[in-house]
Amino acid sequence: METKKNASVQSLTPGLPPCILAVDDDEMTLMMVEHILGATYDVVKATSGAEALAYLAEHTVDLVLLDYMMPDIDGMTILARIRETPATEELPVILLTGDMTPDLEARGFSAGATDFLHKPFFPDVLRMRVARILRYEYLQAHLESEVERKTALAEERLASSRRLLDELVLALAKTIDVKDRYTRGHSERVADYAREIARRAGDDEAAQATIYAVGLLHDIGKIGVPVHIINKPSRLTDEEFETIKSHTTAGASILKAVVEFPELSVGARSHHERFDGRGYPDGLAGAAIPRMARIIAVADAYDAMTSRRSYRDALPQEVARSEIAKGRGTQFDPIFADIMLAMIEEDTEFNMRDTGN
Repeated sequence: METKKNASVQSLTPGLPPCILAVDDDEMTLMMVEHILGATYDVVKATSGAEALAYLAEHTVDLVLLDYMMPDIDGMTILARIRETPATEELPVILLTGDMTPDLEARGFSAGATDFLHKPFFPDVLRMRVARILRYEYLQAHLESEVERKTALAEERLASSRRLLDELVLALAKTIDVKDRYTRGHSERVADYAREIARRAGDDEAAQATIYAVGLLHDIGKIGVPVHIINKPSRLTDEEFETIKSHTTAGASILKAVVEFPELSVGARSHHERFDGRGYPDGLAGAAIPRMARIIAVADAYDAMTSRRSYRDALPQEVARSEIAKGRGTQFDPIFADIMLAMIEEDTEFNMRDTGN
C-alpha cells in the first residue's frame, strides 16, 4: 500500500487534501493514476481487492477508482462489499474497465457504481471526472450545514428586525405619553395588561407579541390632539370631546401606512368600540369588533381608571373592579372582562396601576 500526500490542496475535510483509493492489479495503471492526480489529491494505491477492502475498513477516503477485472476479487464484488458497509455505502466509486459494454454499464450502475471510465483513459478526462464527482459529493456533504447556516442567519436578521420594530414602536408610544403629563406609562401598562389577557385567553407567544405592539400604539392618534385639550383639568366641551374621539380614526390613518402590520391600525381605530354597539368611531357591536380591540378596550379602561388624570386622582382598585364588572357584556366583551377581573382579584398588593414613577 502506497500513498502520496500534498497537504497544500483544499480538501473535502478542512486542512487535508481529498483522498483517492486507486485499486488495480496493473502497476502501470496505478502509476499513471498517481502521476495524473497526485499533485492535487492524496492517492492511495492497492493492487488487490483484499488489500483495498482492508484499507477501507480502517481508513476514510473520498473516492475509489476500482478496476473491474482483477484476479482475486473482481470489481463488482468489491463494489457490493462497499455498498453493504454502512461507513462506505455512499462512497463514490468509478469503475475502470477496458471492456465497456451496455450490459456491463447497466449492471455496474445497478450495483451502485457512480461512474465508469474506459481504459486506457486520457489524463484530462480522469481529472475532470474525479473533480466533478468530488465537487458534487462536497456539495451533498455540506448542504445540510449550509442550510443550517443560512437559516440561522435569516433568523438572526429577522430577530434584529423584530428588535428594531419593537424599539420603534416603544419610542412612538413614549411620544404619545409625553403629551399627557398625567398618564406617563399608560401605553406600556395597557400593552402589558393586554398581553396578559391574551395569554390567559390561550394566545400563543406570537399573538401575545402582536397585541403588545397594538397596545403600545393604540393611542397614537393623540399626537394630533392639542395638548390643552388632553391636559384640560375641567369637563370637556362637546366640540373638545369630538376632537378627543378623533384620535381613533387619526391613529388608524397613521398606522395604515404599516402595511405589514395591519393589526396596529385596527387596534388604534376600534379600542373605544363598546360590546353593546354604543362606542365609536363605527358603532360596532359584539364579535364585529376586532378581537384585539376588545382586549385593548378592557385593558385601556382599567388603566384609565387606576391612573391619575388632569381632572381627577387615580381611582381605588375596588372602584375599578366594580366598573369593569358593571361594564361586562355592555361596554366590554364578557370573556375578556372576566379575565381582567381575575387579574384584579389576584393583584392583592394593587401593583397594576400608575405608581407615578
